[in-house]
Amino acid sequence: MQQPLYKKILFDLQAAIQSGKIPVGSQLPTEKELSETYQVSRITSKRALTELEQAGLIYRVRGKGSFVKSPDKQMRNPKKATRILFLLPFVNDLSVGNFAEGLSPVMQKNQTEMMMTTLEFLGQKTASEIMNEFDGLIYYALDTDQYLDLLFEFSLKNFPVVVLDKKIFELSFPTVLSANLEGSALATRSLIEEGHQKIAYLFGNQKHPQSVRQRYLGYLNALNQEKLPFHTLLDDELATNATLLEYIEKHQVTAFVCENDLVAIQAMKQLKEHNYQIPEDFSIIGFDDIQAASLVEPPLTTIAQNFAKLGEVAGKLLIDWIENNQIPEDIKIPVDLIQRKSTKEK
Repeated sequence: MQQPLYKKILFDLQAAIQSGKIPVGSQLPTEKELSETYQVSRITSKRALTELEQAGLIYRVRGKGSFVKSPDKQMRNPKKATRILFLLPFVNDLSVGNFAEGLSPVMQKNQTEMMMTTLEFLGQKTASEIMNEFDGLIYYALDTDQYLDLLFEFSLKNFPVVVLDKKIFELSFPTVLSANLEGSALATRSLIEEGHQKIAYLFGNQKHPQSVRQRYLGYLNALNQEKLPFHTLLDDELATNATLLEYIEKHQVTAFVCENDLVAIQAMKQLKEHNYQIPEDFSIIGFDDIQAASLVEPPLTTIAQNFAKLGEVAGKLLIDWIENNQIPEDIKIPVDLIQRKSTKEK
Protein backbone atom coordinates (compact mmCIF):
# COMPACT_ATOMS: atom_id res chain seq x y z
CA MET A 1 0.00 0.00 0.00
CA GLN A 2 1.24 3.55 -0.82
CA GLN A 3 2.51 5.50 2.19
CA PRO A 4 0.31 8.49 3.11
CA LEU A 5 1.94 11.80 2.17
CA TYR A 6 1.97 13.16 5.70
CA LYS A 7 4.01 10.16 6.86
CA LYS A 8 6.82 11.09 4.47
CA ILE A 9 7.05 14.51 6.11
CA LEU A 10 6.66 13.01 9.58
CA PHE A 11 9.41 10.43 9.12
CA ASP A 12 11.80 12.92 7.50
CA LEU A 13 11.41 15.40 10.34
CA GLN A 14 11.58 12.69 12.99
CA ALA A 15 14.83 11.35 11.51
CA ALA A 16 16.30 14.87 11.33
CA ILE A 17 15.42 15.54 14.98
CA GLN A 18 16.72 12.21 16.28
CA SER A 19 19.97 12.50 14.30
CA GLY A 20 20.58 16.03 15.53
CA LYS A 21 20.34 17.53 12.06
CA ILE A 22 17.62 19.74 13.52
CA PRO A 23 19.05 20.56 16.98
CA VAL A 24 17.17 21.00 20.25
CA GLY A 25 15.47 24.38 20.36
CA SER A 26 15.58 24.84 16.62
CA GLN A 27 12.49 25.99 14.78
CA LEU A 28 10.98 23.59 12.25
CA PRO A 29 9.71 24.69 8.84
CA THR A 30 6.21 26.14 8.93
CA GLU A 31 3.14 24.35 7.58
CA LYS A 32 3.31 26.58 4.49
CA GLU A 33 7.01 25.87 3.93
CA LEU A 34 6.49 22.12 4.31
CA SER A 35 3.52 22.14 1.93
CA GLU A 36 5.63 23.92 -0.71
CA THR A 37 8.66 21.66 -0.20
CA TYR A 38 6.70 18.42 -0.40
CA GLN A 39 4.04 19.67 -2.83
CA VAL A 40 1.20 18.77 -0.50
CA SER A 41 -1.73 20.60 1.09
CA ARG A 42 -1.44 22.63 4.28
CA ILE A 43 -3.69 20.06 5.96
CA THR A 44 -1.16 17.32 5.17
CA SER A 45 1.83 19.27 6.52
CA LYS A 46 -0.16 20.29 9.59
CA ARG A 47 -0.97 16.64 10.34
CA ALA A 48 2.73 15.74 10.28
CA LEU A 49 3.54 18.50 12.77
CA THR A 50 0.59 17.54 14.95
CA GLU A 51 1.84 13.93 15.15
CA LEU A 52 5.33 15.11 16.09
CA GLU A 53 3.81 17.23 18.85
CA GLN A 54 1.69 14.35 20.12
CA ALA A 55 4.77 12.11 20.12
CA GLY A 56 6.47 14.66 22.39
CA LEU A 57 9.29 15.51 19.96
CA ILE A 58 8.33 19.15 19.42
CA TYR A 59 6.31 21.91 21.04
CA ARG A 60 4.33 24.58 19.26
CA VAL A 61 4.02 28.24 20.18
CA ARG A 62 1.03 30.13 18.82
CA GLY A 63 2.14 32.81 16.39
CA LYS A 64 5.78 31.68 16.44
CA GLY A 65 5.98 28.12 15.15
CA SER A 66 7.19 24.63 16.10
CA PHE A 67 10.38 23.91 18.03
CA VAL A 68 12.38 20.78 18.94
CA LYS A 69 12.10 19.69 22.57
CA SER A 70 15.15 18.79 24.61
CA PRO A 71 15.64 14.99 25.10
CA ASP A 72 14.68 15.08 28.77
CA LYS A 73 11.34 16.62 27.79
CA GLN A 74 10.65 14.24 24.93
CA MET A 75 8.80 11.95 27.26
CA ARG A 76 5.80 10.32 25.73
CA ASN A 77 2.66 10.05 27.77
CA PRO A 78 0.90 7.06 26.22
CA LYS A 79 -2.86 6.98 26.46
CA LYS A 80 -4.65 3.83 27.51
CA ALA A 81 -7.62 2.75 25.45
CA THR A 82 -10.59 2.57 27.81
CA ARG A 83 -13.64 2.63 25.50
CA ILE A 84 -13.95 1.84 21.80
CA LEU A 85 -16.88 1.86 19.38
CA PHE A 86 -17.47 -1.07 17.01
CA LEU A 87 -19.90 -0.36 14.16
CA LEU A 88 -21.43 -3.06 11.93
CA PRO A 89 -24.16 -2.94 9.27
CA PHE A 90 -26.26 -5.40 11.31
CA VAL A 91 -25.36 -6.47 14.83
CA ASN A 92 -27.43 -9.67 14.79
CA ASP A 93 -27.66 -11.08 11.28
CA LEU A 94 -26.59 -14.30 9.58
CA SER A 95 -25.08 -12.26 6.73
CA VAL A 96 -22.41 -10.77 9.01
CA GLY A 97 -19.58 -12.88 10.37
CA ASN A 98 -18.73 -13.09 14.04
CA PHE A 99 -16.00 -10.46 14.30
CA ALA A 100 -16.65 -10.13 18.03
CA GLU A 101 -15.36 -13.67 18.62
CA GLY A 102 -11.84 -12.43 17.99
CA LEU A 103 -12.30 -8.81 19.07
CA SER A 104 -13.84 -9.34 22.52
CA PRO A 105 -10.86 -11.22 24.03
CA VAL A 106 -8.52 -8.44 22.86
CA MET A 107 -10.71 -5.84 24.57
CA GLN A 108 -10.98 -7.93 27.75
CA LYS A 109 -7.22 -8.49 27.94
CA ASN A 110 -6.66 -4.74 27.60
CA GLN A 111 -9.48 -3.98 30.07
CA THR A 112 -11.16 -1.86 27.41
CA GLU A 113 -14.92 -1.41 27.18
CA MET A 114 -16.45 -2.09 23.75
CA MET A 115 -19.77 -0.74 22.54
CA MET A 116 -21.08 -2.64 19.50
CA THR A 117 -23.93 -1.16 17.49
CA THR A 118 -25.06 -0.44 13.94
CA LEU A 119 -23.72 2.09 11.45
CA GLU A 120 -26.80 4.27 12.01
CA PHE A 121 -25.16 5.36 15.27
CA LEU A 122 -23.01 7.74 13.21
CA GLY A 123 -26.13 9.49 11.96
CA GLN A 124 -27.21 10.22 15.52
CA LYS A 125 -23.97 11.79 16.76
CA THR A 126 -21.57 14.53 15.77
CA ALA A 127 -17.89 13.77 15.30
CA SER A 128 -17.06 15.74 18.45
CA GLU A 129 -19.56 13.77 20.53
CA ILE A 130 -18.09 10.46 19.37
CA MET A 131 -14.51 11.59 20.01
CA ASN A 132 -15.50 12.70 23.51
CA GLU A 133 -17.21 9.39 24.30
CA PHE A 134 -14.72 6.95 22.76
CA ASP A 135 -10.98 6.51 22.32
CA GLY A 136 -11.24 4.88 18.90
CA LEU A 137 -13.52 3.30 16.32
CA ILE A 138 -13.67 0.05 14.34
CA TYR A 139 -15.82 0.69 11.29
CA TYR A 140 -17.23 -1.93 8.93
CA ALA A 141 -17.37 -0.16 5.57
CA LEU A 142 -20.60 -1.38 3.99
CA ASP A 143 -20.41 1.50 1.50
CA THR A 144 -17.20 3.56 1.22
CA ASP A 145 -19.24 6.72 0.49
CA GLN A 146 -21.38 6.39 3.59
CA TYR A 147 -20.69 8.83 6.47
CA LEU A 148 -17.68 10.15 4.57
CA ASP A 149 -18.13 13.60 6.13
CA LEU A 150 -17.79 12.24 9.67
CA LEU A 151 -14.91 9.96 8.75
CA PHE A 152 -13.10 12.87 7.11
CA GLU A 153 -13.47 14.90 10.30
CA PHE A 154 -12.07 11.99 12.32
CA SER A 155 -9.10 11.91 9.94
CA LEU A 156 -8.46 15.64 10.34
CA LYS A 157 -8.51 15.28 14.13
CA ASN A 158 -6.24 12.20 14.01
CA PHE A 159 -8.94 10.15 15.77
CA PRO A 160 -8.03 6.44 15.60
CA VAL A 161 -10.27 4.55 13.15
CA VAL A 162 -9.62 1.04 11.84
CA VAL A 163 -11.72 0.10 8.81
CA LEU A 164 -12.98 -3.44 8.13
CA ASP A 165 -13.67 -5.09 4.77
CA LYS A 166 -13.04 -2.21 2.33
CA LYS A 167 -10.29 0.35 1.82
CA ILE A 168 -11.36 3.99 1.88
CA PHE A 169 -8.63 5.33 -0.37
CA GLU A 170 -9.41 9.00 0.23
CA LEU A 171 -8.59 8.67 3.94
CA SER A 172 -5.45 7.41 5.65
CA PHE A 173 -7.17 4.97 7.99
CA PRO A 174 -5.63 1.48 8.16
CA THR A 175 -7.77 -1.34 6.78
CA VAL A 176 -8.14 -4.97 7.83
CA LEU A 177 -9.68 -7.01 5.05
CA SER A 178 -9.85 -10.51 3.62
CA ALA A 179 -7.96 -11.73 0.56
CA ASN A 180 -11.00 -11.35 -1.72
CA LEU A 181 -9.19 -11.63 -5.05
CA GLU A 182 -7.16 -14.64 -3.97
CA GLY A 183 -10.23 -16.35 -2.50
CA SER A 184 -12.33 -16.04 -5.63
CA ALA A 185 -9.42 -17.31 -7.73
CA LEU A 186 -9.16 -20.29 -5.38
CA ALA A 187 -12.87 -21.07 -5.82
CA THR A 188 -12.64 -20.82 -9.60
CA ARG A 189 -9.55 -23.04 -9.81
CA SER A 190 -11.26 -25.70 -7.71
CA LEU A 191 -14.14 -25.83 -10.22
CA ILE A 192 -11.72 -25.98 -13.13
CA GLU A 193 -9.93 -28.90 -11.46
CA GLU A 194 -13.32 -30.66 -11.22
CA GLY A 195 -13.63 -30.43 -15.01
CA HIS A 196 -15.88 -27.41 -15.46
CA GLN A 197 -15.17 -25.27 -18.51
CA LYS A 198 -18.07 -22.81 -18.48
CA ILE A 199 -18.03 -21.21 -15.06
CA ALA A 200 -20.16 -18.10 -14.52
CA TYR A 201 -19.81 -15.44 -11.86
CA LEU A 202 -23.12 -14.88 -10.10
CA PHE A 203 -23.77 -11.32 -8.91
CA GLY A 204 -26.38 -10.39 -6.35
CA ASN A 205 -27.50 -7.04 -7.76
CA GLN A 206 -26.43 -4.12 -9.92
CA LYS A 207 -24.12 -2.62 -7.24
CA HIS A 208 -20.55 -3.83 -7.24
CA PRO A 209 -18.73 -2.70 -4.10
CA GLN A 210 -14.98 -2.87 -3.80
CA SER A 211 -14.91 -6.34 -2.25
CA VAL A 212 -17.16 -7.77 -4.99
CA ARG A 213 -15.00 -6.26 -7.73
CA GLN A 214 -11.94 -7.86 -6.15
CA ARG A 215 -13.68 -11.24 -6.08
CA TYR A 216 -14.74 -10.85 -9.69
CA LEU A 217 -11.15 -10.03 -10.72
CA GLY A 218 -9.93 -13.17 -8.93
CA TYR A 219 -12.44 -15.21 -10.94
CA LEU A 220 -11.24 -13.63 -14.19
CA ASN A 221 -7.60 -14.19 -13.27
CA ALA A 222 -8.12 -17.92 -12.66
CA LEU A 223 -9.95 -18.34 -15.97
CA ASN A 224 -7.28 -16.40 -17.80
CA GLN A 225 -4.48 -18.54 -16.36
CA GLU A 226 -6.24 -21.66 -17.67
CA LYS A 227 -6.98 -19.94 -21.02
CA LEU A 228 -10.74 -20.47 -20.67
CA PRO A 229 -12.42 -17.93 -22.98
CA PHE A 230 -15.91 -17.89 -21.43
CA HIS A 231 -16.60 -15.52 -18.55
CA THR A 232 -19.46 -13.47 -17.17
CA LEU A 233 -19.20 -9.76 -17.96
CA LEU A 234 -19.34 -7.24 -15.15
CA ASP A 235 -21.64 -4.71 -16.81
CA ASP A 236 -22.90 -5.91 -20.19
CA GLU A 237 -24.32 -9.35 -19.48
CA LEU A 238 -24.82 -9.97 -15.79
CA ALA A 239 -25.56 -13.42 -14.45
CA THR A 240 -27.97 -12.47 -11.68
CA ASN A 241 -30.59 -14.40 -9.82
CA ALA A 242 -33.24 -12.55 -11.84
CA THR A 243 -31.93 -13.93 -15.16
CA LEU A 244 -30.34 -17.14 -13.93
CA LEU A 245 -32.35 -19.71 -15.91
CA GLU A 246 -32.12 -17.70 -19.13
CA TYR A 247 -28.38 -17.32 -18.66
CA ILE A 248 -27.86 -21.05 -18.09
CA GLU A 249 -29.76 -21.97 -21.24
CA LYS A 250 -27.95 -19.43 -23.38
CA HIS A 251 -24.40 -20.24 -22.24
CA GLN A 252 -24.62 -23.88 -21.13
CA VAL A 253 -23.07 -23.02 -17.78
CA THR A 254 -22.23 -25.91 -15.45
CA ALA A 255 -20.83 -24.10 -12.41
CA PHE A 256 -21.07 -20.81 -10.53
CA VAL A 257 -18.73 -18.75 -8.38
CA CYS A 258 -21.00 -16.50 -6.32
CA GLU A 259 -20.55 -13.00 -4.97
CA ASN A 260 -21.35 -14.26 -1.48
CA ASP A 261 -23.11 -17.10 0.36
CA LEU A 262 -26.52 -15.44 0.34
CA VAL A 263 -26.42 -15.18 -3.45
CA ALA A 264 -25.34 -18.83 -3.68
CA ILE A 265 -28.12 -20.01 -1.35
CA GLN A 266 -30.74 -18.07 -3.30
CA ALA A 267 -29.44 -19.53 -6.59
CA MET A 268 -29.64 -23.08 -5.22
CA LYS A 269 -33.22 -22.45 -4.08
CA GLN A 270 -34.24 -21.10 -7.48
CA LEU A 271 -32.59 -23.97 -9.37
CA LYS A 272 -34.22 -26.61 -7.16
CA GLU A 273 -37.61 -24.96 -7.70
CA HIS A 274 -37.10 -25.67 -11.41
CA ASN A 275 -36.22 -29.33 -10.77
CA TYR A 276 -32.46 -28.99 -11.07
CA GLN A 277 -30.25 -30.93 -8.63
CA ILE A 278 -27.24 -29.55 -6.78
CA PRO A 279 -24.48 -30.65 -7.36
CA GLU A 280 -25.60 -33.21 -10.00
CA ASP A 281 -26.65 -30.52 -12.50
CA PHE A 282 -24.69 -27.51 -11.27
CA SER A 283 -21.76 -26.90 -8.93
CA ILE A 284 -21.98 -23.76 -6.79
CA ILE A 285 -19.42 -22.04 -4.55
CA GLY A 286 -20.21 -19.16 -2.21
CA PHE A 287 -18.03 -16.69 -0.35
CA ASP A 288 -17.91 -15.75 3.37
CA ASP A 289 -18.83 -19.03 5.15
CA ILE A 290 -21.68 -17.43 7.08
CA GLN A 291 -23.57 -19.60 9.56
CA ALA A 292 -26.30 -20.45 7.06
CA ALA A 293 -23.80 -21.94 4.57
CA SER A 294 -23.46 -25.17 6.53
CA LEU A 295 -27.20 -25.43 7.29
CA VAL A 296 -28.66 -25.43 3.77
CA GLU A 297 -29.24 -28.58 1.71
CA PRO A 298 -26.85 -29.45 0.26
CA PRO A 299 -24.31 -27.75 2.56
CA LEU A 300 -22.60 -24.99 0.61
CA THR A 301 -18.98 -25.18 -0.52
CA THR A 302 -17.61 -21.71 0.15
CA ILE A 303 -14.60 -19.48 0.66
CA ALA A 304 -14.28 -18.82 4.38
CA GLN A 305 -13.35 -15.43 5.70
CA ASN A 306 -11.74 -15.70 9.12
CA PHE A 307 -14.05 -13.24 10.84
CA ALA A 308 -12.61 -13.93 14.29
CA LYS A 309 -9.10 -13.16 13.03
CA LEU A 310 -10.33 -10.02 11.29
CA GLY A 311 -11.85 -8.82 14.56
CA GLU A 312 -8.77 -9.76 16.58
CA VAL A 313 -6.34 -7.97 14.26
CA ALA A 314 -8.56 -4.87 14.02
CA GLY A 315 -8.73 -4.67 17.80
CA LYS A 316 -4.99 -5.02 18.27
CA LEU A 317 -4.25 -2.40 15.61
CA LEU A 318 -6.67 0.08 17.16
CA ILE A 319 -5.32 -0.34 20.69
CA ASP A 320 -1.74 -0.06 19.47
CA TRP A 321 -2.60 3.16 17.60
CA ILE A 322 -4.33 4.66 20.64
CA GLU A 323 -1.62 3.76 23.10
CA ASN A 324 1.49 4.33 20.96
CA ASN A 325 0.24 7.11 18.68
CA GLN A 326 1.44 5.27 15.58
CA ILE A 327 -0.90 4.76 12.64
CA PRO A 328 -0.78 1.07 11.62
CA GLU A 329 -0.44 -0.31 8.10
CA ASP A 330 -3.15 -2.22 6.20
CA ILE A 331 -3.37 -5.97 6.83
CA LYS A 332 -4.86 -8.63 4.55
CA ILE A 333 -6.14 -11.84 6.16
CA PRO A 334 -5.94 -15.13 4.16
CA VAL A 335 -9.08 -17.10 3.27
CA ASP A 336 -9.74 -20.86 2.95
CA LEU A 337 -11.80 -23.10 0.69
CA ILE A 338 -14.37 -25.05 2.74
CA GLN A 339 -15.34 -28.11 0.72
CA ARG A 340 -18.91 -29.27 1.37
CA LYS A 341 -21.56 -30.83 -0.88
CA SER A 342 -22.58 -28.18 -3.44
CA THR A 343 -19.81 -29.06 -5.93
CA LYS A 344 -19.07 -32.23 -7.88
CA GLU A 345 -16.68 -33.39 -10.60
CA LYS A 346 -18.19 -32.94 -14.02
